[in-house]
Amino acid sequence: MTKDLTILLKIYEHEYSTEELKAELNRVLESNAQTIIVEPARLGEDTVRWIARGNRLNETAVLSGVGCLVGGLFLPNRGIVFLLMGFTSVVCAGVYAISWQFDPCCKYQVEYDHMPVPKTPLLSLTATTPVVLVRKDDYRKKVLQSILAIAAGSFCFYKIYTWHS
Repeated sequence: MTKDLTILLKIYEHEYSTEELKAELNRVLESNAQTIIVEPARLGEDTVRWIARGNRLNETAVLSGVGCLVGGLFLPNRGIVFLLMGFTSVVCAGVYAISWQFDPCCKYQVEYDHMPVPKTPLLSLTATTPVVLVRKDDYRKKVLQSILAIAAGSFCFYKIYTWHS
């Protein structure tokens, strides 16, 4: 194990192996390793699903925020359309902020193409399909999501305020 590459090996199954593996994965994620190979299939699948959910929440917040602002500008008489998009953006950004933003797992993305990791000793692993996680900078993604969600929420609040004034 180096700072650049960490491998979580499959251990023999026993009563507490799942909890031990999750604790080990959390330690590795917090160590900021550049590349993590997760060999245990179940833990790898759970990690891939968790990262995918966070990505979908982020994408939904961004796209619905853009949709709200564009829809509000070009379809001002269709309030329900952009209000729903604005609400969706704010809710998704809020859920992401509460559940994913400070999770060390959100700093990683799944690498499906194993070619960028040439030093990886994939042949020495016992699993046929290990999950490869690569650390990515997500600062811009979080800033964009936050700005769009705040803008969409503010725009919706402004529109509702002007309709009832």
